[in-house]
Amino acid sequence: MPIDRETIARRLYDAYRGGAVPPLRDGLEPTDADGAYAIQQINTRRWIEEGRRIIGRKIGLTAEAVQKQLGVDQPDYGVLFDDMWIAEGGELLASKVLQPKAEAEIAIVLARDLNDPDATAESVAASAEYAVAAIEIVDSRIADWKITFADTVADNGSSAYFVLGTDKKPLPGLDLRTCGMALEINDKVVSLGAGVACLGHPLNAAAWLARTLAQRGEGLRAGDVLMTGALGPMVALSPGDQVKATVGGLGSVAFSYRDERA
Repeated sequence: MPIDRETIARRLYDAYRGGAVPPLRDGLEPTDADGAYAIQQINTRRWIEEGRRIIGRKIGLTAEAVQKQLGVDQPDYGVLFDDMWIAEGGELLASKVLQPKAEAEIAIVLARDLNDPDATAESVAASAEYAVAAIEIVDSRIADWKITFADTVADNGSSAYFVLGTDKKPLPGLDLRTCGMALEINDKVVSLGAGVACLGHPLNAAAWLARTLAQRGEGLRAGDVLMTGALGPMVALSPGDQVKATVGGLGSVAFSYRDERA
Protein backbone atom coordinates (compact mmCIF):
# COMPACT_ATOMS: atom_id res chain seq x y z
CA MET A 1 0.00 0.00 0.00
CA PRO A 2 1.49 3.40 -0.98
CA ILE A 3 2.73 5.66 1.80
CA ASP A 4 0.66 8.84 2.25
CA ARG A 5 1.99 12.31 1.47
CA GLU A 6 2.19 13.43 5.10
CA THR A 7 4.47 10.50 5.88
CA ILE A 8 6.75 11.23 2.93
CA ALA A 9 6.90 14.92 3.88
CA ARG A 10 7.91 13.99 7.41
CA ARG A 11 10.56 11.63 6.07
CA LEU A 12 12.12 14.47 4.07
CA TYR A 13 11.81 16.90 6.97
CA ASP A 14 13.59 14.49 9.32
CA ALA A 15 16.32 13.81 6.74
CA TYR A 16 17.76 17.31 7.23
CA ARG A 17 19.03 16.16 10.62
CA GLY A 18 18.92 12.41 10.38
CA GLY A 19 20.64 11.94 7.03
CA ALA A 20 19.63 11.17 3.46
CA VAL A 21 16.83 8.71 2.77
CA PRO A 22 16.16 6.32 -0.14
CA PRO A 23 14.22 7.54 -3.19
CA LEU A 24 10.53 8.04 -2.52
CA ARG A 25 9.31 5.19 -4.73
CA ASP A 26 7.03 3.71 -2.07
CA GLY A 27 4.67 6.67 -2.19
CA LEU A 28 5.49 8.88 -5.16
CA GLU A 29 5.65 8.04 -8.84
CA PRO A 30 8.73 9.48 -10.59
CA THR A 31 6.75 12.00 -12.69
CA ASP A 32 3.93 12.80 -10.24
CA ALA A 33 4.24 16.60 -10.24
CA ASP A 34 1.00 17.28 -8.34
CA GLY A 35 1.87 14.83 -5.59
CA ALA A 36 5.42 16.12 -5.32
CA TYR A 37 4.38 19.78 -5.04
CA ALA A 38 1.76 18.79 -2.45
CA ILE A 39 4.51 17.21 -0.36
CA GLN A 40 6.72 20.26 -0.84
CA GLN A 41 3.84 22.45 0.36
CA ILE A 42 3.32 20.34 3.50
CA ASN A 43 6.88 21.01 4.60
CA THR A 44 6.71 24.65 3.49
CA ARG A 45 3.75 25.18 5.82
CA ARG A 46 5.59 23.37 8.61
CA TRP A 47 8.65 25.57 8.23
CA ILE A 48 6.56 28.75 8.15
CA GLU A 49 4.88 27.67 11.37
CA GLU A 50 8.37 27.27 12.86
CA GLY A 51 9.19 30.88 12.00
CA ARG A 52 11.00 30.66 8.67
CA ARG A 53 10.13 33.39 6.17
CA ILE A 54 9.75 32.98 2.41
CA ILE A 55 11.88 35.47 0.47
CA GLY A 56 11.69 34.03 -3.04
CA ARG A 57 11.87 30.94 -5.22
CA LYS A 58 14.49 28.85 -6.96
CA ILE A 59 14.05 27.36 -10.42
CA GLY A 60 15.65 24.04 -11.30
CA LEU A 61 15.90 21.67 -14.25
CA THR A 62 16.36 24.54 -16.69
CA ALA A 63 18.78 22.56 -18.86
CA GLU A 64 17.19 20.42 -21.56
CA ALA A 65 19.72 17.63 -20.99
CA VAL A 66 18.79 17.37 -17.31
CA GLN A 67 15.07 17.38 -18.14
CA LYS A 68 15.62 14.48 -20.54
CA GLN A 69 17.61 12.63 -17.91
CA LEU A 70 14.66 12.84 -15.48
CA GLY A 71 12.01 12.19 -18.12
CA VAL A 72 10.25 15.57 -17.96
CA ASP A 73 9.72 18.52 -20.28
CA GLN A 74 9.53 21.35 -17.76
CA PRO A 75 11.57 22.98 -15.00
CA ASP A 76 10.67 22.77 -11.32
CA TYR A 77 10.74 25.18 -8.41
CA GLY A 78 11.39 25.31 -4.69
CA VAL A 79 11.00 27.86 -1.92
CA LEU A 80 13.77 30.16 -0.68
CA PHE A 81 13.70 30.98 3.03
CA ASP A 82 15.48 33.82 4.78
CA ASP A 83 17.86 31.49 6.63
CA MET A 84 19.14 30.03 3.34
CA TRP A 85 20.89 33.28 2.37
CA ILE A 86 24.67 33.29 2.89
CA ALA A 87 26.31 36.70 2.74
CA GLU A 88 28.68 37.34 -0.17
CA GLY A 89 32.11 36.12 0.86
CA GLY A 90 30.55 34.18 3.72
CA GLU A 91 30.90 30.64 4.90
CA LEU A 92 28.88 27.43 4.61
CA LEU A 93 29.46 24.87 7.36
CA ALA A 94 29.48 21.19 6.47
CA SER A 95 27.19 20.40 9.38
CA LYS A 96 24.40 22.29 7.59
CA VAL A 97 24.34 20.09 4.47
CA LEU A 98 24.45 16.44 3.45
CA GLN A 99 25.87 16.16 -0.09
CA PRO A 100 26.22 19.71 -1.42
CA LYS A 101 26.96 20.89 -4.93
CA ALA A 102 27.41 24.42 -6.28
CA GLU A 103 26.10 25.98 -9.47
CA ALA A 104 26.42 29.49 -10.86
CA GLU A 105 23.25 31.40 -11.68
CA ILE A 106 21.72 34.79 -12.33
CA ALA A 107 19.36 36.02 -9.63
CA ILE A 108 16.59 38.52 -10.27
CA VAL A 109 15.13 40.65 -7.45
CA LEU A 110 11.65 42.03 -8.04
CA ALA A 111 10.68 45.66 -7.59
CA ARG A 112 6.94 44.95 -7.65
CA ASP A 113 4.45 42.12 -7.24
CA LEU A 114 3.98 39.76 -10.17
CA ASN A 115 0.89 37.56 -10.28
CA ASP A 116 0.20 36.88 -13.94
CA PRO A 117 -0.71 33.52 -15.51
CA ASP A 118 0.40 34.98 -18.86
CA ALA A 119 3.74 36.38 -17.68
CA THR A 120 6.45 36.83 -20.30
CA ALA A 121 10.15 37.53 -20.18
CA GLU A 122 9.29 41.15 -20.95
CA SER A 123 6.82 41.46 -18.07
CA VAL A 124 9.34 39.93 -15.68
CA ALA A 125 11.97 42.43 -16.83
CA ALA A 126 9.49 45.25 -16.27
CA SER A 127 8.85 43.98 -12.73
CA ALA A 128 12.51 43.51 -11.84
CA GLU A 129 14.60 45.84 -9.73
CA TYR A 130 18.02 44.36 -10.52
CA ALA A 131 20.04 41.27 -11.39
CA VAL A 132 23.10 39.90 -9.62
CA ALA A 133 25.56 37.05 -10.04
CA ALA A 134 24.65 34.22 -7.71
CA ILE A 135 25.68 30.79 -6.50
CA GLU A 136 23.16 28.20 -5.45
CA ILE A 137 24.28 25.45 -3.11
CA VAL A 138 22.00 22.55 -3.95
CA ASP A 139 21.65 19.53 -1.72
CA SER A 140 19.54 16.40 -1.70
CA ARG A 141 17.87 14.58 1.12
CA ILE A 142 17.73 11.60 -1.27
CA ALA A 143 20.70 9.27 -0.86
CA ASP A 144 23.45 9.49 -3.49
CA TRP A 145 21.44 12.02 -5.52
CA LYS A 146 19.43 9.16 -7.07
CA ILE A 147 16.52 11.46 -7.81
CA THR A 148 13.56 11.48 -10.10
CA PHE A 149 11.61 14.60 -11.00
CA ALA A 150 9.14 13.91 -8.18
CA ASP A 151 11.94 13.30 -5.66
CA THR A 152 13.56 16.67 -6.27
CA VAL A 153 10.28 18.60 -6.32
CA ALA A 154 9.09 17.03 -3.07
CA ASP A 155 12.51 17.82 -1.59
CA ASN A 156 11.97 21.56 -2.16
CA GLY A 157 13.76 21.49 -5.48
CA SER A 158 16.89 20.00 -3.90
CA SER A 159 17.53 23.40 -2.35
CA ALA A 160 19.92 24.29 0.46
CA TYR A 161 21.58 27.74 0.42
CA PHE A 162 22.39 30.59 -1.93
CA VAL A 163 24.81 33.49 -2.19
CA LEU A 164 24.09 36.77 -3.99
CA GLY A 165 26.65 39.15 -5.42
CA THR A 166 26.61 42.75 -4.27
CA ASP A 167 26.97 44.38 -7.72
CA LYS A 168 23.28 45.09 -8.38
CA LYS A 169 22.63 45.82 -12.04
CA PRO A 170 19.37 47.19 -13.52
CA LEU A 171 18.21 44.96 -16.36
CA PRO A 172 18.15 47.54 -19.18
CA GLY A 173 21.39 47.19 -21.12
CA LEU A 174 22.30 43.79 -19.68
CA ASP A 175 22.90 40.85 -22.00
CA LEU A 176 21.62 37.98 -19.89
CA ARG A 177 21.37 35.64 -22.88
CA THR A 178 24.92 35.45 -24.21
CA CYS A 179 26.77 36.48 -21.04
CA GLY A 180 29.44 33.98 -20.07
CA MET A 181 29.88 32.26 -16.73
CA ALA A 182 32.92 30.72 -15.05
CA LEU A 183 32.70 28.80 -11.77
CA GLU A 184 35.99 28.35 -9.92
CA ILE A 185 36.91 26.20 -6.94
CA ASN A 186 40.24 26.97 -5.30
CA ASP A 187 41.14 29.19 -8.29
CA LYS A 188 40.56 26.38 -10.81
CA VAL A 189 37.79 26.69 -13.39
CA VAL A 190 35.43 23.74 -12.89
CA SER A 191 32.31 24.80 -14.81
CA LEU A 192 31.63 27.04 -17.78
CA GLY A 193 28.33 28.23 -19.20
CA ALA A 194 26.22 31.07 -20.51
CA GLY A 195 22.83 32.68 -19.98
CA VAL A 196 21.41 30.87 -22.99
CA ALA A 197 21.84 27.54 -21.14
CA CYS A 198 18.99 28.55 -18.83
CA LEU A 199 15.85 27.87 -20.93
CA GLY A 200 17.33 30.00 -23.68
CA HIS A 201 17.35 33.07 -21.40
CA PRO A 202 17.16 33.45 -17.60
CA LEU A 203 14.08 35.65 -18.00
CA ASN A 204 12.33 32.77 -19.78
CA ALA A 205 12.82 30.71 -16.63
CA ALA A 206 11.54 33.52 -14.43
CA ALA A 207 8.48 33.94 -16.65
CA TRP A 208 7.77 30.20 -16.46
CA LEU A 209 7.90 30.45 -12.67
CA ALA A 210 5.57 33.46 -12.58
CA ARG A 211 3.02 31.71 -14.80
CA THR A 212 3.21 28.46 -12.87
CA LEU A 213 2.77 30.09 -9.47
CA ALA A 214 -0.13 32.25 -10.71
CA GLN A 215 -1.85 29.15 -12.09
CA ARG A 216 -1.45 27.52 -8.67
CA GLY A 217 -3.06 30.49 -6.96
CA GLU A 218 0.18 32.03 -5.73
CA GLY A 219 2.18 35.00 -6.85
CA LEU A 220 5.56 36.65 -6.60
CA ARG A 221 6.06 39.67 -4.38
CA ALA A 222 8.15 42.82 -4.46
CA GLY A 223 11.55 42.02 -2.98
CA ASP A 224 11.41 38.34 -3.90
CA VAL A 225 14.67 36.72 -4.97
CA LEU A 226 14.38 34.55 -8.07
CA MET A 227 17.22 32.09 -8.60
CA THR A 228 16.70 31.52 -12.30
CA GLY A 229 18.64 28.28 -12.83
CA ALA A 230 22.10 26.94 -13.55
CA LEU A 231 24.21 28.45 -16.33
CA GLY A 232 26.49 25.41 -16.42
CA PRO A 233 27.11 22.04 -14.76
CA MET A 234 26.94 21.84 -10.97
CA VAL A 235 30.02 20.73 -9.06
CA ALA A 236 30.33 18.71 -5.84
CA LEU A 237 31.89 20.48 -2.84
CA SER A 238 34.60 19.31 -0.45
CA PRO A 239 35.55 20.87 2.89
CA GLY A 240 38.10 23.63 2.44
CA ASP A 241 36.78 24.71 -0.95
CA GLN A 242 36.82 28.37 -1.90
CA VAL A 243 34.08 28.88 -4.47
CA LYS A 244 33.76 31.82 -6.86
CA ALA A 245 31.41 32.49 -9.78
CA THR A 246 31.86 35.24 -12.35
CA VAL A 247 29.06 36.22 -14.74
CA GLY A 248 29.59 38.60 -17.64
CA GLY A 249 28.15 42.04 -16.85
CA LEU A 250 27.31 41.09 -13.25
CA GLY A 251 30.69 40.62 -11.61
CA SER A 252 31.61 37.92 -9.12
CA VAL A 253 30.25 36.22 -6.03
CA ALA A 254 32.05 33.89 -3.63
CA PHE A 255 31.81 31.80 -0.47
CA SER A 256 33.85 29.20 1.39
CA TYR A 257 32.91 25.70 2.54
CA ARG A 258 34.31 24.47 5.84
CA ASP A 259 33.89 21.41 8.02
CA GLU A 260 33.94 22.78 11.54
CA ARG A 261 33.86 19.24 12.92
CA ALA A 262 37.27 18.31 11.50
